[in-house]
Amino acid sequence: MRIPMKRLILPLPGNEALAAALAKACDGELGGIETRRFPDGESYVRLHGDPHGRPVDLVCTLGRPDAQFLPLVFAADAAHDLGASQVTLITPYLAYMRQDKRFHEGEAITSLSFAKLLSGAFDKIITVDPHLHRHPTLQGLYTVPTVTLQAAPLLADWIATHVESPLIIGPDEESEQWAGAIARRIDAPHAVLAKTRYGDRNVEITVPDLSAWRHCTPVLVDDIASSGRTLAVAARKLVEQGLGKPECVVVHALFADDAWSDLTPLFSRIVSTDAVPHRSNRIALADLIADALKRNMQD
Repeated sequence: MRIPMKRLILPLPGNEALAAALAKACDGELGGIETRRFPDGESYVRLHGDPHGRPVDLVCTLGRPDAQFLPLVFAADAAHDLGASQVTLITPYLAYMRQDKRFHEGEAITSLSFAKLLSGAFDKIITVDPHLHRHPTLQGLYTVPTVTLQAAPLLADWIATHVESPLIIGPDEESEQWAGAIARRIDAPHAVLAKTRYGDRNVEITVPDLSAWRHCTPVLVDDIASSGRTLAVAARKLVEQGLGKPECVVVHALFADDAWSDLTPLFSRIVSTDAVPHRSNRIALADLIADALKRNMQD
């Protein structure tokens, strides 16, 4: 009986820890990707590990997509060329989901453009909680099979273990799915705030009457912390209502520019998954992703 070859898991630089955890969780072989710059600025990419005849998983969370894209697709092309049976992109954070329509004449709809580029490089894409808005699923964007994993149960379990009497709060209407799912899982109350956005860094938050839950610990939950403006305004509004200093739990810890230093004084604790490597990472995604890989092997 022929023994199936182990899948080869290759991390792009900065993704080594997650790739090692995935290899252990799904009994895969951990390889490596060597990258450097030629003197003229072009990228050099070399795979360490033999892709021939087996599935290859490239691990790369796309927190810096412009810098990461070319080495990523070069690595995918090399894996195909060297005989991989399937090349899957494991990207816990999937970039370029923001621009999903043409708001002004002449704008590029970059979510569609990026989807075309990745669809041309990979056979399958696995991601965690992409920031879907006008597209209900990734299959409306991508032409290759996609797997969307949900981190809300992991956030809920962490909150249940580490926060006493939590009040789950979504900072805006888009976070209703987060707040509701997390609250139901741990049988906690929840509320959703209303947000009006006037620009990338200018938002107004309206808070309902939360006086009935002043004995609870407010926990703001969201999928992405980027500029941090929404979370910052929401945190201040909660304290103004007489609630205690809130906690914050997010999936994707982008924390652009000074967001981290601006937010840390406003929260008693900020926790994230390891979808994007950051000092706030406390919730591991490896088992969630490994389960998806195991299901793929059984298909």
